[in-house]
Amino acid sequence: MFEIMTVCTGNICRSPLAEVLLRARLADLDVRVHSAGTQGLDAAPMTSEAQRLAVEFGARVEDAGDHRSRFLTERDLVSPDLILALSREHRRRIIDMAPARMRRTFTAREFARLAVELSDAEIRDAATEGGDDQPARLRAAVAAVAGLRGMIPPPADAADDDVIDPYRRSWETYQLSASQLLPGVDQVVRVLGLAAAR
Repeated sequence: MFEIMTVCTGNICRSPLAEVLLRARLADLDVRVHSAGTQGLDAAPMTSEAQRLAVEFGARVEDAGDHRSRFLTERDLVSPDLILALSREHRRRIIDMAPARMRRTFTAREFARLAVELSDAEIRDAATEGGDDQPARLRAAVAAVAGLRGMIPPPADAADDDVIDPYRRSWETYQLSASQLLPGVDQVVRVLGLAAAR
């Protein structure tokens, strides 16, 4: 099975929003999605604002309501094939904990920025190198996205690879945070969907 991990700070806003949206949109694939926080609270629910956004953008009410936060451990990083951090700080923390996962770890906005440079045909071609096994095809497609690092110019402002933390802030900030996150979700769904199709 192909595994995706999403990571933010408290695991109650950004990473669970990404988790439940990816789970809903990748339901037809053999994919497991989960999340954690670098300073994870103990079994706290998603904030009401994040739950509202999750449902608004297609997640199941049950998935949003059932989420409980958890703390990121080194063990969590052993098996994911794709790790989406919600900021550069989270990405650094993940790589410090699991250096071997560096090529599989992106910020959500970085993944979107890189993946958009790959055509549908290029993604399918990369997946073909993975063979007939669906998880292997998905891994090959993610590797193709990682292969663009260093080839695509970084954003002029490095902070453009971060998704703003909306916790304890206005509804407008939650909406801004979601608008920064969604392109990453969309590109993950696009890349994996194309890779899974034969």
